[in-house]
Amino acid sequence: MRKLALIVVINVCMIACSTKRAADLLVFNGTIYTVDTSFSKAEAMVVKDGRIVALGTKSDLEKQYTCKEQLDASGKFIYPGFIDAHAHFAGYAKGLSELDLTGTSRWADILHRFNGYKTGDTSGWIIGRGWDQNDWDVKEFPTNEELNKMYPNRPVYLVRIDGHAAVANSKALELAGVKAGDTIAGGEYQIKNGVLTGILIDNAMDKVASRIPEPSFEMLKAALQRAEANCFEQGLTSIHDCGLSYDMVENMEAMQKNGDLKMRLYVMLSDAKQNYDYLLKRGIIKTDRMHVRGFKIFSDGALGSRGACLLHDYSDKAGWRGFLLSSPEHFDSVARFISARGWQMCTHAIGDSANRTILETYAKYLKGKNDQRWRIEHAQVINEHDFHFFGDYNIIPSVQPTHATSDMYWAGSRLGAERLKGAYAYLQLLKQNGWIPLGTDFPVEDISPLKTFYAAVIRKDATGFPASGFRIENALTREQALRGMTIWAARAAFEEQEKGSLEPGKLADFVVLDRDLMQAPAAELLKTEVLKTYSGGEKVFEKKKALLDF
Repeated sequence: MRKLALIVVINVCMIACSTKRAADLLVFNGTIYTVDTSFSKAEAMVVKDGRIVALGTKSDLEKQYTCKEQLDASGKFIYPGFIDAHAHFAGYAKGLSELDLTGTSRWADILHRFNGYKTGDTSGWIIGRGWDQNDWDVKEFPTNEELNKMYPNRPVYLVRIDGHAAVANSKALELAGVKAGDTIAGGEYQIKNGVLTGILIDNAMDKVASRIPEPSFEMLKAALQRAEANCFEQGLTSIHDCGLSYDMVENMEAMQKNGDLKMRLYVMLSDAKQNYDYLLKRGIIKTDRMHVRGFKIFSDGALGSRGACLLHDYSDKAGWRGFLLSSPEHFDSVARFISARGWQMCTHAIGDSANRTILETYAKYLKGKNDQRWRIEHAQVINEHDFHFFGDYNIIPSVQPTHATSDMYWAGSRLGAERLKGAYAYLQLLKQNGWIPLGTDFPVEDISPLKTFYAAVIRKDATGFPASGFRIENALTREQALRGMTIWAARAAFEEQEKGSLEPGKLADFVVLDRDLMQAPAAELLKTEVLKTYSGGEKVFEKKKALLDF
């Protein structure tokens, strides 16, 4: 009888085991924020073929699945992979080999960073990026006089932090054919006493930038892989890359197909005829890692360089309102063309005049409620009478919270107290549609999505300034901020069915953090560390073992 009972038990166990489904990875012993519609949490999840197949408790999942690998999260916190809804991934990659000009307090500091470049060398362009005169003791644009003395025969081109102004030396201007007295729509070649200062604003940058040689494919690949590694280290698994040429898309797509690039990219092509022709020919591009269906248009420049187009004069520069980078007729023709093809229009708009121009243009073609998900990138300064456009026409404000905490020191002097009320108004914008995607705009800002979270929720800098937060009435809740970096960012790219939350059937893109973003004290949020990053169930980043406690 005992023998028979043993046989029965063995048979039952064998049957139970045979009904278990095979999977690749069991993640357990963590707090998993699924970011589903109910913002539920789970203890464990199972991954197979790069996608999530189940969530629940470890004991229940082990009864159902046999997994090749296990990840014990040791009580840490797991979130959907962060999605940057507005960045410049390819531009950031190229910039990694350029001169870093961030963190300077005066023009002399910039000049000191040229120590590695021989003054007599004529072997190629010197490129740099990151200066910001608003951070200097003397808050004025520099001139190129010292650069001309240091490098009379070598072109130098230094881009402002926001990418909407640059200073070029005389050699660079000469190679581009720029002369004193030249004019250009939507830009400015600044002169002083009849001489070019080297300062180029917005469209005036194009002539010089076009003379800079493009890197080889191998150089580009190395740069993109370095940028990807940096992004994975920050917990980023998807990036909306804003304003690329079709040939860059093809280069990155080729790298993805060969397994040389794993970052998921939602690409907006730049506003150029060859890019429109390209998408007309290919149609919407959609793979697991590449998605192209929209265009990035520029309506104006940046507030920091006074290129943002305002309805009234700048408070700190009488008689100056900035400018549009193209005519309203151009924006209208682009909107008509894109609308007729069901593509997405994503327009950079900073100033209240630029925002009004684009919102009115969008309204003309969206014609009320819709699901076209046309976006305003930045939506930085909105007139009080224009917020309704976002809700009336389902226009999506795509914002970058760290812009608020970077600009807060001087934005009031540019805009004045009354106009500042409609600036960086993220909660007010969120209320229009009930959701809002968040990004960084790197390399304009730091690539860290954790800084995005902190700026959106706390609205202070790293020192805790200002004590009450910058226009704290427009802060987002922690849940709203997390959704903005995950599921709402996915939705802004028509990808909410495949990523942005940890649910069965979705891509297993997730990140393990050492702190709970929903509960950690405000002072600890910026100390949060990314421990592991997974893309499609594959570990693409792990903090060095010596520093891990699991």
